[in-house]
Amino acid sequence: MSKSYWIATYRTIGDIEKLKKYAEVVTPVIKTFGGQALVRGGKYQVLEGDNFIRTVIWEFPNYQKAIECHNSKKYQEGWSLAKETTERNLQIIEGV
Repeated sequence: MSKSYWIATYRTIGDIEKLKKYAEVVTPVIKTFGGQALVRGGKYQVLEGDNFIRTVIWEFPNYQKAIECHNSKKYQEGWSLAKETTERNLQIIEGV
């Protein structure tokens, strides 16, 4: 099975404290599904396309685990802490 990835690109973050709380709550949840953080913000340069103020990439052992994590009650409860003040794109992509 191929590994899979969550790729989150953030357009706006209206309340950084809520986003921090979200991260504190969901990081252990994501890890229980085998998630490993590859990118969590950091220095960046836009070369083409839209500017996203933050990018986060999580690697999962497979596509099913990535989907199960996102759909889990614990993850959704954590996301509810930030979703009203944060605008992002989130994709789950199967690797090669």
